[in-house]
Amino acid sequence: MTGQGDAEDQDPTVTDPDLYRIVFENARVRVLEYCDTPGVKTGLHYHPDSVMVVLSTFRRRMTEGDTVVEVERTRAPEANWLPARTHVGENIGTTDTHIIFVELK
Repeated sequence: MTGQGDAEDQDPTVTDPDLYRIVFENARVRVLEYCDTPGVKTGLHYHPDSVMVVLSTFRRRMTEGDTVVEVERTRAPEANWLPARTHVGENIGTTDTHIIFVELK
């Protein structure tokens, strides 16, 4: 699922304010920090096209709609391009997740 839908209702800082915080925002980008612990699952939320900067090594399951998209095993430090998507993320590993998202506007 990549449609924005009702993006304001799916803003991760609204759906999961205990996991996401805005670090910086201007007319061109919004920078979010994301932190969680093993076993934590996010609510359904939307990210526009973004760069994800991985600050910790983690393992997580990403679900889009009724489909489990993938199990990501990510090692820090790393940066990846992420196309816009609506999803649920779940920390299925044994380590905390720490990420910076640079969302394009």
